Amino acid sequence: MSDVLGLDYPKEECGVLGVSGIGSDAARTTFFGLYALQHRGQEAAGIAVSDGRAIRVHKAQGLVSQAFNDEKLEPLVGGMAIGHTRYSTTGANSDRNVQPYVVETMHGPLAIAHNGNLVNADQLRSKLLERGAGLQSSSDSEVLALMLAATEGETWEDRLAAVMPQWQGAFSLVILCAGKVIATRDPWGFRPLSIGRLASGGHVVASETGALQTVGCDIIREIEPGEIVVMQGQVARSHQGMKPNSTQARCTFEHVYFSRPDAVWDGKSIHQVRQRLGAELAKQHPVDADIVLPVPDSSMPAAVGYAAESGITYTEGFVKNRYIGRTFIEPTDELRRQGVALKFNTLPDNLFGKRVVMVDDSIVRGTTAGPLVRLLRDAGAAEVHVRITCPPIAHPCFFGVDMGTHEELIAHQLGVPEICDHIGADSLGYLSLQKMMAAIGRDDGYCNACFTGSYPVPVQLSLMSSKQRFDGVLG
Repeated sequence: MSDVLGLDYPKEECGVLGVSGIGSDAARTTFFGLYALQHRGQEAAGIAVSDGRAIRVHKAQGLVSQAFNDEKLEPLVGGMAIGHTRYSTTGANSDRNVQPYVVETMHGPLAIAHNGNLVNADQLRSKLLERGAGLQSSSDSEVLALMLAATEGETWEDRLAAVMPQWQGAFSLVILCAGKVIATRDPWGFRPLSIGRLASGGHVVASETGALQTVGCDIIREIEPGEIVVMQGQVARSHQGMKPNSTQARCTFEHVYFSRPDAVWDGKSIHQVRQRLGAELAKQHPVDADIVLPVPDSSMPAAVGYAAESGITYTEGFVKNRYIGRTFIEPTDELRRQGVALKFNTLPDNLFGKRVVMVDDSIVRGTTAGPLVRLLRDAGAAEVHVRITCPPIAHPCFFGVDMGTHEELIAHQLGVPEICDHIGADSLGYLSLQKMMAAIGRDDGYCNACFTGSYPVPVQLSLMSSKQRFDGVLG
């Protein structure tokens, strides 16, 4: 499945989910949980189920609804399951990279689903190949599975704690073996992972709290960095597999863009943070205007916050076609040239003769903001002032978010005035790093490397070539 429009936003990460202790139909609960995580990856989906003896798996490219139906779910019988919805960050988008991975080991079958990216995956892969391991995919997630399978220990959680120090970078994992589901996060806390309890007594872990609520969980909490949670039947227990790193590195973009607005991340409501981002943006970059409008959908709370703080009327200017973004059907060259117009229509009656503030999450490559500005002008807007709820993205991410290379990032090549000219706006304002963190309510504990170039884990800037970043896939 391809992003036929090439929209200029950071590409989604992945979503993981694990279920234990709900009778024999864990797969169906996992299916609906993955539906709630669909926004985190639209290229492929998979579910692995255990009945306590064997592991069965089904996975396919496409959306969750394309990969699964009643016929596909029927054979997936068992009270424990893990699921994955994928956007590729390393490894090509092909069937062999679709998760969960299932491997046979001397300790029994093992399935693993991974959100994140290891910066030392190449070195780990080379060591596995030197030892004669047969790697079938180009994803670092398979490396995790094979390393775990080859590690000594009495239990899977013992083996996991033993191997985790070798993994450098971002990993939120759900692991399925014959009799338990195990979940863990890297000691930096890059990617989110939370646990909830079902009314029936079972437990669910998921990348976002909204997915837990979708399947009926309460008593939701975040799994701590380095923590290992073991779910066996209706019992869940945890221990610290690794000491949390002294410098935490939660992904700021969960607040800015990735997470659904109903999610809670680092104990904070995503919706409320986004409203505060908009309010801070209005304070830092005020402008005389008639209306404030968002670029749907994730910018809507920020635009509300901007309007409330500035006193400028909030309205809608774009109508989004939510079903065109990713498809197996390639558009004609003529349709492709329409680009953003395939994804958005405008509301001319709201725009004609108006001075417009357009609030958006980010500008990455600079290929979408300009066409959006032109759509507003074509609809009759007198002025278009663009406001962005984060600082300029000038550096690539190596921890599970596809933002492009230095060469592809417009803020690495141009200053703010030049970007403003490039997109054809009357003015352009980015939220500063300090104001962004003030809106989040923290002054540390987050990874802001895409803005600053200061990476919390040492990386080689040549880790991926431009072609690998374009074709690629990681967790």
